[in-house]
Amino acid sequence: MSVRLKLTLSYAGFVMVAGVLLLTAVAVFLVNYQELALRTMTILISPSGPWLLRSFAPYAALVMGLLLIFGLVGGWFLAGRMLSPLTRITAATRKAATGSLSHRIELEGREDELRELADSFDAMLARLEAQVAEQRRFAANASHELRTPLAITKSLLDVAREDPEREGGELDDRLRTVNARAIELTEALLLLSRAEQRSFPRESVDLSLVAEEAAETLLPLAEKHGVTIETAGDITSVIGSRSLLLQMTTNLLHNAIVHNLPGGGTVELRTAVRFAAGVLVVENTGEPVSAQLVSTLTEPFQRGTERIRRDHAGVGLGLAIVKSIAQAHDGVLTLDPRTAGGLRVTVQLPAVR
Repeated sequence: MSVRLKLTLSYAGFVMVAGVLLLTAVAVFLVNYQELALRTMTILISPSGPWLLRSFAPYAALVMGLLLIFGLVGGWFLAGRMLSPLTRITAATRKAATGSLSHRIELEGREDELRELADSFDAMLARLEAQVAEQRRFAANASHELRTPLAITKSLLDVAREDPEREGGELDDRLRTVNARAIELTEALLLLSRAEQRSFPRESVDLSLVAEEAAETLLPLAEKHGVTIETAGDITSVIGSRSLLLQMTTNLLHNAIVHNLPGGGTVELRTAVRFAAGVLVVENTGEPVSAQLVSTLTEPFQRGTERIRRDHAGVGLGLAIVKSIAQAHDGVLTLDPRTAGGLRVTVQLPAVR
């Protein structure tokens, strides 16, 4: 049976039960008045009593039948009215199953269970539409980024084949550079996929030690760019993958060094525990960054032309990987432009209780 038929039968049964209870109440009322009950019994035991019972029975059956019909018809319409939001939700589900994620239910009326269900379904469709659009952009950008080094390699090989008197040293260096960039991009894509799938073991990790290790690793790069790294903070224990958290911190510190002032820049690396959350803050000096540009920096391959340095443009996945690692650890990534220039990046992760 359908839900509507079940509700109809339930309403009809309720009406029938109400009728029986009504007749029972009438009988109890008559019992409470003995004089009236004795008169009634006198009539019933008289020769005309059976005739009265036979006359009353059809009317009682007619009343019960009318109550049943009323319950069925009323229950059918009431059930249809109550289930109409489910019909709209079903239609939206079928459209979503065919790939149309832009449709919304937008159920009107008061806040009840069905309205809450419809609003939750609309929110789910909005998230799915945003994720699908982001995946499509990611696939298009990844295809473009991977195609570029392959096209360069093909061009170099074609030129080398047509020039028999070439010298292989310069060509080998170019091919090695292009191949290294392709490998770097592929490894970044694999790391991004691993973070999004959350397929990693979890353990207690001290963010302060991770920050110190990342600072020691990138110290030569900082010296090359004339940037000073300042680390500070208390023991900050969180739950997660040490390798991924180290990669996240390294990416943040690397960006802070590369996208800094040409000389005399600084990077502050701090860790702390705030309100049961482990906090990692990476703050650097640099050129002023607009809020519009900041909002796009965490998207894959969105390096931002204003922030690209010719000496190290990167593959455009640094902050995207940071965002994925933070989300995989149930954390939050926040980017804020500094008034004096540069960025303040804050990562909040659940701390060990």
